[in-house]
Amino acid sequence: MDIRPPYGYQEIIPLTKQHRVLLPEVRKLPTVFRNITALPLSYTEFGAACRDYPIAFIGGQDGRSYVAMAVLGLEKEQNLFVTDDGAWDAGVYLPAYVRRYPFCMTRVTVDGKEQPERIACVEKRAINEKGEELHDAKGEPTKVWEERKKLLFDYENDLVRSDEMSRTLAALGLLETFAMQAVPNEGAPLSMTGMHRVAEQKLAGLAPEKLKELTQNGILARVYAHLISLSNFGRLLDRRAGVKPAAARAVAPAAAASRPAKKRD
Repeated sequence: MDIRPPYGYQEIIPLTKQHRVLLPEVRKLPTVFRNITALPLSYTEFGAACRDYPIAFIGGQDGRSYVAMAVLGLEKEQNLFVTDDGAWDAGVYLPAYVRRYPFCMTRVTVDGKEQPERIACVEKRAINEKGEELHDAKGEPTKVWEERKKLLFDYENDLVRSDEMSRTLAALGLLETFAMQAVPNEGAPLSMTGMHRVAEQKLAGLAPEKLKELTQNGILARVYAHLISLSNFGRLLDRRAGVKPAAARAVAPAAAASRPAKKRD
């Protein structure tokens, strides 16, 4: 039996009623998330996430699938939202991918065949006798686990909707590659490649019935959130330069030249 950990996890095992689990403090991050440049984003998160992060579509290894990701940094292994004390910045939206940790859902591979069912798993290093009990003496789930379990299962279902949206956009030929290039006031130029965005010209050229379909199933609203979010690459530059996030958010688009670093399309 082979269990593959999700992106950013190390070693996971199936969760049992006997496990006691060390739960991180609110917004406190395990080391692995402090150096991660992007995180998968689920369907219902677009509205909240677009205020703080650039949202880009990253192509899968098969060359046909795409994953919606919240971009957290401008360089490899860089998360610009981690504070000095190892917490996630309290002034921004905390992605559900992080909030569900150390739990996750994953598929199991048996004899080389991936099983259709997903099972609840936990990061192995989070299992500890001093950890939280997730079930009482009668085997009933505790309130702590009920809340975590709801987040876990809701998020998993929401990821499926996000994947379906990405497939729809790809099937309509709306995704195009783009690169982010920036010249900070200090240091070498920055460049990020391998990302995809919705091509606005192609979107405008869709047949009315296709646009209506995207509107009715909620995808069009998320497309707009994604497009608006791309301006947040400028905020990532601010964070990298050490500008306080609150001040960066207060800068109007017309005043972008006053930022300590400028962005080039």
